[in-house]
Amino acid sequence: MESLVPVPVVLPLLAAALKLAIGGRLRRTQAFISVSTLAVVLAVSLALLVAADRQGPLVTNAGGWPAPFGISLVADRLATVMLTVSSAVTLCVMVFSQAQAYADQEQAAPLAIFHPAYLIMSAGVSDAFLTGDLFNLFVAFEMLLSGSYVLLTFGGTESRVRAGATYAVVALVSSMLFLVAIAVTYGATGTVSMAQLAERFTPLPGSVRLLVELTLLLVFVVKAAVFPMSGWLPDSYPTAPAPATALFAGLLTKVGVYSIIRLEALLFPGGPVGGLLMWAALATMLLGVLGAAAQTDIKRMLSFTLVSHIGYMVFGVALFSIGGMAGAVLYTVHHITVQTSLFLVAGMIERRTGTTSVDRLGGLLGLAPLISVLFFVPAMNLAGIPPMSGFLGKLALVRAGVADGSPMALTLVAGGLVTSLLTLYAVAMTWNRAFWRTPPPDVAGAGTVLEGEESPEDEEGSEEAGGSGEHGGPGETRGSGEPRGPGEPGAGRARGTEGITGREIVTSVRMPPPMIGATAALVALGLSYTVLAGPLSAFTVRTAAELLARRPYISAVLGSGR
Repeated sequence: MESLVPVPVVLPLLAAALKLAIGGRLRRTQAFISVSTLAVVLAVSLALLVAADRQGPLVTNAGGWPAPFGISLVADRLATVMLTVSSAVTLCVMVFSQAQAYADQEQAAPLAIFHPAYLIMSAGVSDAFLTGDLFNLFVAFEMLLSGSYVLLTFGGTESRVRAGATYAVVALVSSMLFLVAIAVTYGATGTVSMAQLAERFTPLPGSVRLLVELTLLLVFVVKAAVFPMSGWLPDSYPTAPAPATALFAGLLTKVGVYSIIRLEALLFPGGPVGGLLMWAALATMLLGVLGAAAQTDIKRMLSFTLVSHIGYMVFGVALFSIGGMAGAVLYTVHHITVQTSLFLVAGMIERRTGTTSVDRLGGLLGLAPLISVLFFVPAMNLAGIPPMSGFLGKLALVRAGVADGSPMALTLVAGGLVTSLLTLYAVAMTWNRAFWRTPPPDVAGAGTVLEGEESPEDEEGSEEAGGSGEHGGPGETRGSGEPRGPGEPGAGRARGTEGITGREIVTSVRMPPPMIGATAALVALGLSYTVLAGPLSAFTVRTAAELLARRPYISAVLGSGR
């Protein structure tokens, strides 16, 4: 079974190389390569999850070099559950993105560039979860970041490039800090193997351990968007293509959360920064959800709730107990799935109406009942309505905080409850304005041509979108929903949304079935956590116990004699 450990990293890289070699040709073959690759990764991840739960950590040494001299890939319970959920999410988002590209008639560019970058990012995420080497964790971050740069700025529109510049600066600064932290760590211990670091940090002077811990923690809180390092996220994510935004929201910040869990549990157990993490968790929860409650755009509202709910995960880590760690893992699994599905639904809302601004939306419950259901279910899950998995994760964290009993832990419990109520308020206000109220008069009708930032607004552009063009006929409408007159310059056009490449698209009543199916699959996966609440909770407790014990991980990597 150990031979399967590198597959989630190696296979997407090979598929990306093959797709780059093919270029924009053989569209059906390209689609098959992407979907089948991620399906195999999901199957392998499930097999590793079962094996790690039954047998303990599985280790593969790259190139046959034993640890600590070589790079170890370690599949323990935490790594495999994160790997499994992320593989399911990447597969569903890939199906969604292909359906969107075909529907928008943007086949060539996404297949030639978008999907290879997507697969490289997927490989980087898998490597981050599996690596047992601190420097290889840096390499994994650079892999996923290189893919995310492409996905975030794809199409080269002004808004995407501007958001991508902010994202790139933050990522590069955190990467430089990571290199500094690795250099300090190696200088102090003579190794970057995490298992060996767990042994060598203990006898070091407290000041050296604190310096290394704070430096690494700073890097990971930037990646995870923990306050006060979270300001970059709400302005960066909403401008990306819908599939990229969904993937970023579901996975990229969770790689940072995973790194914080691994750092605090394996390398610095019971370190002096627990109180600092509690304050950061409280500020992240409250400030993030207050930002969400003030938003009038669905994607920005979801971006702020993304930041806010990272605080729940940090809350569990800061408690440093089996209950706290188990709650953090359970809530992370829940949040990856639910947040991704909500951003995919936001993409479908934008495709149906041309906007995600609630000031310009209304009546979606009658106009698009299926989309409404797909939004309502994960939104209630995110808010923590019983008996959904969001409620179960928060309940686990509340119980752990009460069991801790310290004033700061109880303050966090109160902050978590307030955050949950404000999250419910934010999603309920979005539901009331976008789905229940009467549609405003300027809502884009079905068939409205929505131009991207670089689309021409001249007569020639109007003729291309005319009644005999590819967008379909005299049934097109203006942004106000009125029938357009033949020969009117710019008739039927509205500034609202962009396809994957930033080009104009046309609103549609009927979503492509794969887009609906991929989103529904993620919504169903989020609901399955409720159905499987007993086994899932028991698994997270076993995961937390293994993390805090540390010895199973160290012995698997360095040998049972250690």
